[in-house]
Amino acid sequence: MNRKIIIAIFLFIMTVAPSHAKDSTEVSKDGVMKRYWQTLIHGNIDRTHEKPFDVSFALAPSYSREGGIGFGGSATGLYRMDMRDSTMAPSNVTIGANASLKGFFSLIGNGTNYFTDGRTRLIYSAKFTRKVLDFWGISHGACLVNPTSEYTRTQFRIDADYNYRFGKSFYFGAVMSFNHTNASRILDRTYLEGQKIGYYLTGIGASFQIDTRDNPTNPQKGLYLLLRETVYPKFLGTADLTNWATSFILSGYQSIWKGALITGDIYAQFNSHDAPWILREELGGAMGRMRGYYAGRFIDTNQVCAQIELRQHLASRFGCVAWVGAGTVFPSLKGFAWKNILPNYGVGLRVEFKHNMNLRVDFGFGKETAGLCFGFGEAF
Repeated sequence: MNRKIIIAIFLFIMTVAPSHAKDSTEVSKDGVMKRYWQTLIHGNIDRTHEKPFDVSFALAPSYSREGGIGFGGSATGLYRMDMRDSTMAPSNVTIGANASLKGFFSLIGNGTNYFTDGRTRLIYSAKFTRKVLDFWGISHGACLVNPTSEYTRTQFRIDADYNYRFGKSFYFGAVMSFNHTNASRILDRTYLEGQKIGYYLTGIGASFQIDTRDNPTNPQKGLYLLLRETVYPKFLGTADLTNWATSFILSGYQSIWKGALITGDIYAQFNSHDAPWILREELGGAMGRMRGYYAGRFIDTNQVCAQIELRQHLASRFGCVAWVGAGTVFPSLKGFAWKNILPNYGVGLRVEFKHNMNLRVDFGFGKETAGLCFGFGEAF
């Protein structure tokens, strides 16, 4: 493994790992360092019944195949709109920033807010990213034959899903999405296949969910199903046509022995024919599916992938995982080819940074590729 990667992992673990060393908390008895270490030592305790907003901070080196070595910070908070209600999981919010030596910059916020009526929730995310990326094209066929090029991608995106619960586990929701993405410093404009260098799109839609998970941020049991349909009207963006997107996610969690879970995930995303490149699916990246593949190494209109993961608690706030999976991108249902399915497998380390909120370090492998990724929250 590259020496820089090993150093990044070591510093990351030393930064976020729980510590009971006396000197660590006495760096400044009434200063920032003491409060920082206390949030790390006791951060995995649910204190949402004691304080209106329970927040922890982390500063750590980072690494991804796309951005290389960098440094990032994150604040994760838990809260309850009704502190007397202990029947629901606490609401959560995470805000993070990261910058790398390769010119990568990101500012991301996401969370889930549970309202006091006990039936409604808002799942949201917002991000601003600037990435200098390798580029092979915007279709699977082009990515197979094109030599490596480069471009800079700047994106601002907001997604929100407002749900209302019927019965015990059924949710119906209204969906909103805004995506403004632009490409610059493109070494070869032909890789965009005649499309514009930038678009902004506004989407509206509906979702249906079945959610029996005991906790959405670190489930120990249950099932999660999502069906979502989003329409991007022509008059609400700069695309030449109205576009649509269909999302499907099915995840399950089952205990198999003490401290161990077997988990599974199926993901499918289908977009309208000739969708703008900013809507197309990228195989891989650090977000949780096909880990180890360079994000954007394979791009096309649709994607399907599946994975099975074993999660084992080790001791204290530490755990480990191992997974296997497979996936592919393709232009249409007729264009789907079994021969294009790519393998994926890997191992990872978990540190419980906040109550039911893990920091993860994953090392994934694929066909002629391997990569390390850091992240907050489980892969799925």
